[in-house]
Amino acid sequence: MKPKYIIEHLEKRLWRWCMIEYERSSQIVGKENILFTNIKRDSEKLKAFGKCEKKSVSELGLNTSRVCILDPVAEKTLSPDEVDDFDYFVIGGILGDEKFNGRTGRELTKFMPEAVKRNIGDKQFTIDNAVYVTHAIVNGKKLSEIKMQDEAEIEIKDGESIILPYTYPLIQGKPAMSDKLIAYLKHKRSI
Repeated sequence: MKPKYIIEHLEKRLWRWCMIEYERSSQIVGKENILFTNIKRDSEKLKAFGKCEKKSVSELGLNTSRVCILDPVAEKTLSPDEVDDFDYFVIGGILGDEKFNGRTGRELTKFMPEAVKRNIGDKQFTIDNAVYVTHAIVNGKKLSEIKMQDEAEIEIKDGESIILPYTYPLIQGKPAMSDKLIAYLKHKRSI
């Protein structure tokens, strides 16, 4: 059985940036393998990318011994050797701040104390790249085998760029990110 990936939406709104990362997450693992929880409104927008649930993951009655929460402060790193122990991998739907601030623990992990906690490194990932790295580990890669870089610079226009302060897995030598996100950053308007 393939594991399910649960993204617990923890932002006040379903921001456009969230939608872009949620869409890419769905593309990575497949619409049938993803569940968005804690979606209080605008669930219609997400249904194209996976199942939606108004309840928090902590309210779904899951067997918490088969749930793995990906939390950067967890003591143990997720390993390919243990992925068969889990039916669900839970990732916080959090838009990152410039500095890591521990929101996953405060807003997700503490509400499921019996769930297993693992990290995928101590760096801050975008939501979709947390899904990407977790999925790579589920498919047999060790974290140390996934090439990554800290920060990504996006040219906005000649002489102007923005630096995103997150860690990015490298695909063909480039930071993994959605073309829609790049377009959004360049134009700051609906795509």
